[in-house]
Amino acid sequence: EFLPLSQENWIVTGNALRLDWSSICPPSGKAVDIKSTAQDLFETPLEQSMIEFSNDGGETYICGNPPYRGSKLQTVEQKSDLALAWCKHPSIAKSTDLVTGWFARFFDYIDHEPNVIAAFVATNSVCQGSQASDIWPVAFSRGCEIRFAQISFKWANLATHNAGVTVVIIGLGKKSQHPKWLYQEGLVKQCSEIGPYLVPGSLICVKKESEPLCGQAVMVFGNTPIDGGHLLLTRNERDVLDLPKETQVRLIRRIYGSAEFIRGLERYCLWIEDETLQEAQAIPAIAKRIQEVHNLRLIGGTTAKDIAYKSHQFQRMFAAKQLTIVLPAVSSENREYLPAGVLPKGTVVSNLAFAMFDAPLWNMAIIVSRLHWVWIATVCGKLGTSFRYSNTLGWNTFPVPTLTEQNRVDLTRCAEEILLARERHYPKTIADLYEPEEMPDDLKRAHDVNDETLERIYIGRRFKNDTERLEKLFEMYVKLTANDSKVRGKKK
Repeated sequence: EFLPLSQENWIVTGNALRLDWSSICPPSGKAVDIKSTAQDLFETPLEQSMIEFSNDGGETYICGNPPYRGSKLQTVEQKSDLALAWCKHPSIAKSTDLVTGWFARFFDYIDHEPNVIAAFVATNSVCQGSQASDIWPVAFSRGCEIRFAQISFKWANLATHNAGVTVVIIGLGKKSQHPKWLYQEGLVKQCSEIGPYLVPGSLICVKKESEPLCGQAVMVFGNTPIDGGHLLLTRNERDVLDLPKETQVRLIRRIYGSAEFIRGLERYCLWIEDETLQEAQAIPAIAKRIQEVHNLRLIGGTTAKDIAYKSHQFQRMFAAKQLTIVLPAVSSENREYLPAGVLPKGTVVSNLAFAMFDAPLWNMAIIVSRLHWVWIATVCGKLGTSFRYSNTLGWNTFPVPTLTEQNRVDLTRCAEEILLARERHYPKTIADLYEPEEMPDDLKRAHDVNDETLERIYIGRRFKNDTERLEKLFEMYVKLTANDSKVRGKKK
């Protein structure tokens, strides 16, 4: 009774990814019979009341709040729905959220009714990482544009199973000269175009790079064991070996992945150089572990078999001579800063984190900045609601201005102050220190000084908000990648 429906309104019930939208909302001047439009999973007509409708002109608006389901959580039926919706671009359906099916249906619909405007509440992942680079080039190539958008915000509904997700609102229409509108935190910005990452002024998609565009230090994956766990040790397993201290120092190192660095978990590994292999083989418990690794690799895949001859070692044996800057591969989006840090000589980084071996410390100041947080939050993908960092997509593409020697000195000092602030709160872990509501004041100040120092290098002042940060970064990225013969900065 409270719905404002009259006899001129009706509801069509069915699967929105299998319905013919142009029949439900027909192009101007065409009449349709709604009964023939709805199909179930097996493409058979559903029983609907007979409705004759003719669009005599006017405007058509499509508004939607599609279900939120990532590609790995979709049912067989939902995957089938998505594949049907993206039938003109089948590869997109394999790795995108279910919500993208509504975008696909609109791209088809707009071919028949160019004056229509659609608006969807969608998961913010459609404007991040690989999904953004998959979806939006297709949209733009088909003559579509983002007319308006509301930047990411937390949203929950009143349903029994509360959605509780981070969403965007995206308005779509045929490419036009109309001004575009970007909404964020109660503010609205007019612009000429809105890009894949909901940044004004650029339609470019960020592409992976094999090395940094601006000369910052090289970042690589940590060391991959391929060992079935036999090269890894708990503290108790290390102690049970009962090795003399000198032997332990030569053969065993502490290892850090994402969990070990963020939560302070203790884990160790056998780190056996070729020159210490004979010594290691003379210890029965270690020799047994090496043999177990050998047996596992012989029956493994091509990569495992290729390294079976060195079963006392990880696939790669990268280690720093002095220090390692470490960055977890997966971390919570709820922290205000990425949890990077410094590990001393004699430690190992696993393949669950990224490493910069013997890199100048000013690189850490860039990684833990708000500027870099905003960049990777935009261009990298997600694992659930956590950041999934990518060196090729997040670090190598990150635009950095040419740094003077004084800039590097200032940023190095900022990184040192952050590390000292953390040290003052020992034995608190990174997880403890960066809990949003419990971050110590001196650590906040150290990060604030770091942000101000870095942002003044970019524009001579602090940025007003994240939208302005992204605008500047994308402006720089466009210039960096303006042509195929782009000049890369010299290693600094």
